Amino acid sequence: MTTVYFVRHAEPNYHNHDDLTRELSAKGMEDRHKVTRLLADLPVDAVLSSPFRRAVDTVKPLADSRGLPIRTVEAFRERRVDSCWIEDFNSFCQAQWADFDFRLTDGESLREVQARNVAALRAVLREYSGQTVVIGSHGTALSTIINRYDPAFGYEAFRQIRGLMPWVVRFTFEGEGFLAWETCPL
Repeated sequence: MTTVYFVRHAEPNYHNHDDLTRELSAKGMEDRHKVTRLLADLPVDAVLSSPFRRAVDTVKPLADSRGLPIRTVEAFRERRVDSCWIEDFNSFCQAQWADFDFRLTDGESLREVQARNVAALRAVLREYSGQTVVIGSHGTALSTIINRYDPAFGYEAFRQIRGLMPWVVRFTFEGEGFLAWETCPL
């Protein structure tokens, strides 16, 4: 059995609109230690992450405590919304969850985000078969993965997790066969 813990990043600094370099807020820097405490007694064989700074910084204390490097995987990055900042993010999210092919001019659809993230997850399942892996992730990216294995997870579930930062979800697989997912209380 392979266990994958997806860790949605802790609270970011919303004043930085650059997705790649957006750092954690002071609260996020403190809250990231909740992840390390949650997983303290569990075996962790590898730590991977989206290349976005807020995701890497969230799993860094855990990786450091285990003496493990963080391997960034481009395919685990967050959805590209558009080349400009979206002021009405709620309406945009509703439109995307209502139509998985909806996208803005320079952005990605949820179908594209899901395909990219699930393909990366399948590669992880092959490479780390029978092991325990932690992956630094993002709210939308992680939600599309959950939706792939549990189609009942839609916009309402996404809306409910929007404020959960960090948020840890455990998936279990046998080979590439999905067994279960669950939220891990922090």
